[in-house]
Amino acid sequence: MESHVTVDNITQKAASWLDHIRPYNVHEMQLNVARSALLVIDMQLFFLDEASPSYTAGGPAIIPLVKRLVEAFRRAGRPVVFSRHVHHPDDLDSGIMGWWWKGKCLEGSPESEIHPELAPRAGEKVVFKHRYSAFYNTDLETVLRCLKVEDLVITGVMTNMCCESTARDAYFRDYRVFLPADATGSINEEMQLASLMNLALGFAFVTTSDMIEAQLAAESAS
Repeated sequence: MESHVTVDNITQKAASWLDHIRPYNVHEMQLNVARSALLVIDMQLFFLDEASPSYTAGGPAIIPLVKRLVEAFRRAGRPVVFSRHVHHPDDLDSGIMGWWWKGKCLEGSPESEIHPELAPRAGEKVVFKHRYSAFYNTDLETVLRCLKVEDLVITGVMTNMCCESTARDAYFRDYRVFLPADATGSINEEMQLASLMNLALGFAFVTTSDMIEAQLAAESAS
């Protein structure tokens, strides 16, 4: 499947998306670094391998930028939280998703692992989820509250499914949500743009990885 974005053009594409959604992206915020955390949503081989039934064509292009954000948050001493979407091999937790989708990401399988370039460090939180939102029936909110997090930067795949669902749930819980357009990926450009527009209108400040990195660096230098 040919991707609508590549490592080489993702920055240019994101700039065009931001320009398109500008009339809706009016809730500009500055990251409160001391109360921030990075969420890396479902950057698993199941979604990043072209042979997978759930391949997300916009995923591979964002890997370097997500990696940069992970490293920037680590340098700033701020939490990095990962999610993995998995299901029991015997369909104990699949429910409606068992027939809604052609394939399932099975817990314990090689394809359920996070991409090796983004592998969590020892001690970093990994949330195992069975539905789109990383908040739904997980301990994510408990962990964030204990860490006194108020600002969430959401990255990963798919923008229009798990990232958007997580962003909406975060907003409902009064977190301030930042979503880098160049560090989230969908299966096609139409879905990416539609999701960015929805999020900008009602749930998040859509930004870029460069802007997030700059705010982290400025805080560290002060």
